[in-house]
Amino acid sequence: MPVYKDEKNNTWYCKFYRSDFDGTRKQTTKRGFPTKKAAQQWERETRAADNADMNVTLETFANMYFEDKKRELKDRTIRNKKYLMDVHIIPYLGKKKMNEIKPSEIIQWQNLIQEKGFSETYLRMIQNQLTALFTHASTIYSLPNNPCKKVKKMGKSDADELNFWTKEEYDQFIATVDESDRYFVMFEILFWTGCREGELLALTKKDIDLENNQIHITKTYFRSGGRDIITTPKTDCSVRVIDIPEFLKVEIEDYIGHLYKYPDDARIFPMVAEALQHKIKRHIAKAGVKMIRIHDLRHSHVAYLIHQGVPPLVIKERLGHKDIGITLNTYGHLYPNEQKKLAEMLNEQREKKNTSDKE
Repeated sequence: MPVYKDEKNNTWYCKFYRSDFDGTRKQTTKRGFPTKKAAQQWERETRAADNADMNVTLETFANMYFEDKKRELKDRTIRNKKYLMDVHIIPYLGKKKMNEIKPSEIIQWQNLIQEKGFSETYLRMIQNQLTALFTHASTIYSLPNNPCKKVKKMGKSDADELNFWTKEEYDQFIATVDESDRYFVMFEILFWTGCREGELLALTKKDIDLENNQIHITKTYFRSGGRDIITTPKTDCSVRVIDIPEFLKVEIEDYIGHLYKYPDDARIFPMVAEALQHKIKRHIAKAGVKMIRIHDLRHSHVAYLIHQGVPPLVIKERLGHKDIGITLNTYGHLYPNEQKKLAEMLNEQREKKNTSDKE
């Protein structure tokens, strides 16, 4: 077997040739194995993966999954997925073979994770990562039996646990922020547009159309490995134009006016997300309102629009959701009076008909 000792580091490494989909042979090397046996096992499983053989461990298949998805998923998404798998899935199921994992073992894993006291939404996020692995194994590598299909998902979607401020709570909060502070403008944009935190932090002067009272969302920002990264938004539908009220246009215009000789393509809010998160916590304490996350300002915006009677389809376009189902699944429960309004409307129509018949 192509396994060798690294005398300098006192570890083992594996080096052999593999064939690409087009038959091209390329050398593969992986270092840092603590034992010769571990290196040999990795070599066997890697060859099995090349043959689409699901007689590989879940840990090995997870690496295959991310290799397959590297062109499809954004770097930030891959990083988040890897974290959830490395912490909550691989330590429990990583050494088990993909074609041998049973539904009963999935249930046992769920029980262990649920005992940790995570929120229902976080449990669902963890579950979704395992489900994604087995779905990929079934559709791409012909895994005959998907155990996740036979087990009820743990956790709940965040539709049941939305946390948001009312307009009154937001007013109480924003009153504690100095209007000359750039954070004032940032919180105003987040609450009155519903844009995502990364979309806000990626904004440049070019994205602000003061003449037409619009913000153009074309990119998102995040920080990874000590580097600032600007990439396309979450989905294609996230690229959008948000119409803003006059008062918000004036606030943004005033802020930009103080950016003397500022480049048009530079971020107008040059900071990291942690700074914004720290700021909101400080002013929440000052205002005495309930604790929410930065992302919950997006939920607060939607809750306010719903309260004002804005239709779901309009909200979908404003938020940049891929389809109306996402909007309804996430925020549908915030329409508690719609059924009552519908019943009242039907009753009114019936009464009008009865009155007309009598005449």
